[in-house]
Amino acid sequence: MLLYQSPSGYCYNSDSIFLVHFISFFAPKGRMLDVGCGVGIVGLVLSSKFGVTPSIIDKQLSMIEYAGHNYGINQITVETHNMDFLDFKPSLPFDIVVSNPPFYADGVIKSENNSLHIARYATHLPLDDFFAKVHKILSPQGRFFFCYDAKQIGDIFSSLKKYHLTPEVVRFVHSKSEKESKLALFACRHNSKASTKVLPPLIIFEKNDIYTKEAKEAFEFASTHSIKAQRG
Repeated sequence: MLLYQSPSGYCYNSDSIFLVHFISFFAPKGRMLDVGCGVGIVGLVLSSKFGVTPSIIDKQLSMIEYAGHNYGINQITVETHNMDFLDFKPSLPFDIVVSNPPFYADGVIKSENNSLHIARYATHLPLDDFFAKVHKILSPQGRFFFCYDAKQIGDIFSSLKKYHLTPEVVRFVHSKSEKESKLALFACRHNSKASTKVLPPLIIFEKNDIYTKEAKEAFEFASTHSIKAQRG
């Protein structure tokens, strides 16, 4: 799958690759919204593999333009929304909401590049507001998939419970087995009574800095080829 990315703006990273591979085990179907879509990688892979009906939303016009272009060159029809997710009022609920949202907390060194700042920092989509909006637009038994900073796990669980978004499956991602987790993957269902299953961790690198078998499988599943260039 070919994707164009900005030479100077936000580019997707391995977080999106591991998220979309995680989502694939749930075989998503129906109407899907990709929140903070960036260049469109998560929604594009899911649309290609599972035939979901995609919509994308991003407050940055440049990201919507890149994502729309990427959907077009991969011959997938998509509905686009260039606006703040918190202001979005869809006419129908979604069966699936997916997101690799901005999750860096205040207090870390911030990028001076405005595009990167919006894509990375939670001030642009506060956790509680984010989940509250997902609750409003998700169908009664809809699924919500996202990744987030593992260090904020307490706030994540508290906020999910408040908005009836049950984390049915959680998986922590570690760069190496001896390293602490910096990323967590979540599969939630709206209004579910299920208990939470915590999967074995995803380890990215062996001790010799070679990708593990599972990490390789994630990249092979996404099968993306990116070009850093102006659209065209």
